[in-house]
Amino acid sequence: MSTTPTNPPAPSTVSPARLHHLALTVTDLDASVRWYGEVFGVHPVMDVPHPGGVGRILADPDQQLMIALHHHDANDGRLCAEIRTGLDHAGFSVPTRADLEAWQDHLEAHGVVRAETADKPLTQSPIADEPYASVLVFRDHDNIQLELFAPIQP
Repeated sequence: MSTTPTNPPAPSTVSPARLHHLALTVTDLDASVRWYGEVFGVHPVMDVPHPGGVGRILADPDQQLMIALHHHDANDGRLCAEIRTGLDHAGFSVPTRADLEAWQDHLEAHGVVRAETADKPLTQSPIADEPYASVLVFRDHDNIQLELFAPIQP
């Protein structure tokens, strides 16, 4: 094992990247548009046709949250599973644990039932209080895992 010191990386000359949108492939575009619209307060702003399907762009009024839902004609209808290569989950932040508690009720009002673990479509886990944050895990119609993350307050 070498103990030779390494030089720190040179300062970057590129602008920092920020998340612009989240794009998800879904089995039922209309049902997903309704659900994501109700849960996240986003609404359709445009359709973007692509070979073999269409993407529908949803955004909040300030376009700070943008979600692109894609339907592909060749979709075989299988549910998403984070154990396969691809998306593991998408995480969203909220300011406090109290916000997570409000989200539990909000999700339940939109068909996301409380369960011991969020391991099936339209289920939500209990809030997990970890050393780094409090986390609420839930899943959409296609079993895509989503998380709400509230940092630990000092």
